[in-house]
Amino acid sequence: MSKAKGASLIDLQIMWHRLIAVVEEQAQVLLRTAFSPIVRECGDLSAGVFDLRGRMLAQAVTGTPGHVNSMAESVKHFIDHFPIETMKQGDAYITNDPWMGTGHLNDFVVTTPCFKDGKVVALFSCTSHLMDIGGIGFGPDATDVFMEGLYIPMLKLIDQGVVNETLMAMIRTNTRLPIDTEGDTYSLAGCNDVGCERLVEMMTEFGIDTLDELGDYICDRSREAVLAEIAKLPKGSWRNTMVVDGYDAPVTLAATLTISDTGIHVDFDGTSAASKFGINVPLSYTTAYTVFGLGCVVASQIPNNAGSLSPLTVSAPAGAILNAPKPAPVASRHVIGQMLPDVVFGCLRQIIPERVPAEGTSCLWNLNVRGQTRSGVGGNYGFSMAVTSNGGTGARFGKDGLSATAYPSGVRGTPVEIAETQTPLIFWRKELRPDSGGAGRTRGGLGQIIEVGSGVDAPFDILAAFDRIDHPPRGRDGGQNGEAGYVGLKSGKKLRGKGFQQVPPDDRLVVMTPGGAGIGAPTMRDRAAVKDDIDSGLVSSDNAVKVYGYAR
Repeated sequence: MSKAKGASLIDLQIMWHRLIAVVEEQAQVLLRTAFSPIVRECGDLSAGVFDLRGRMLAQAVTGTPGHVNSMAESVKHFIDHFPIETMKQGDAYITNDPWMGTGHLNDFVVTTPCFKDGKVVALFSCTSHLMDIGGIGFGPDATDVFMEGLYIPMLKLIDQGVVNETLMAMIRTNTRLPIDTEGDTYSLAGCNDVGCERLVEMMTEFGIDTLDELGDYICDRSREAVLAEIAKLPKGSWRNTMVVDGYDAPVTLAATLTISDTGIHVDFDGTSAASKFGINVPLSYTTAYTVFGLGCVVASQIPNNAGSLSPLTVSAPAGAILNAPKPAPVASRHVIGQMLPDVVFGCLRQIIPERVPAEGTSCLWNLNVRGQTRSGVGGNYGFSMAVTSNGGTGARFGKDGLSATAYPSGVRGTPVEIAETQTPLIFWRKELRPDSGGAGRTRGGLGQIIEVGSGVDAPFDILAAFDRIDHPPRGRDGGQNGEAGYVGLKSGKKLRGKGFQQVPPDDRLVVMTPGGAGIGAPTMRDRAAVKDDIDSGLVSSDNAVKVYGYAR
């Protein structure tokens, strides 16, 4: 039994905050030791601490909701495969199973038992995106998961301090980036070790032997706080439908949101069937972004953990694109999954419109590029990088949307200096896209224009996974749509929004990310705000007159 039985509320609250600090340090170690720019520069990762029942007690502030909320379920799978009583000090476990991990093969999940006085007291888990794990590459073209790369079941990465060299050799051999992939794998294991050290220090300081009481306190208080917020909302069901581009045909995302005394349930019945191509979403990733969207609106001030997540539930029909069965291709699951907050916002705006933004770009507009290096080492695929890029978010009820900002993923944009240092690419333009934010009383955030060319006499590949090209973010209450996205060549050829394509060495890739939608009639916008937009170059003078009715 824990020595903290009957601990004061002050001690429990201090330990709770210490746990959050511990996992934030865990995430920062991962951030600073990772080899891949998408982790090191962009923060495409997650980190958290779990009790022996698999409950997530705390998550790092640094990281993405798609990772952390699906990782929250992944740890339970690790416990099923490696029961607590079989775990040894120095062990670490790994998988990239999309249905037991965080949604696609590019995400490695590593879980480590934490020991104090010879007994397991907690589990630390983390996830990061690895740029290349073999296969067809990080894009939506595969037609089953096995084409997408190396598939690692739940295995021991480290056995009582001894690295599984057979596994590491297999990983190195099956990737175009063996150094980065191996380094990132060790980075995952190393950050968990730091988390374990800090947790044991905290438990020793407070004189506790288990996290049982603290875990119950965190989960109970968080669940009660979320239910208290839900109790303020009207009871009933609301439905919303949104259509996005898909791969070769539009995809319908339909949701029915039901609020009851016991929580909020979102049912995606009516959503399109699974795609032949790699834009499908495992249910864990569907749940991750759905509950994140709910939490942003309903319980934004409550820490994310097993307790706060428990009143928020999700279902989707088996075989739907949001509950794709193995072996469906899922590499670009973010293109659909990151749309889900907008879908649930469409339900919530019917009852609490003042708390819900208009539709935004939502999914990341990553430039997934690969090609020859200046030295020629590695052949046609000497470099491979995801240059993370973002469009505009939707207008808020009382504020404009954010420009070139990743919501809901929270992933930071790749610095041009990093991309140009680690690849032969040259970024000729990277600037905000004027007039792309949907006009309204409050304006949508702007997208951006990116123009990229090759610095060597060779083409480079773009593994396109873009959306909102044919179906831009929709305006609300008289607000206008955000500007649709565009991808093409400087020579004038339009490229497909999804799939493998090449950029010739004598041409340039031009990407225009979508703008967020507006709220309210543009003529109701404050005149001083319109003038500021003109002076800042966000809105053209012609558009100000034509759309906003502005006269100097």
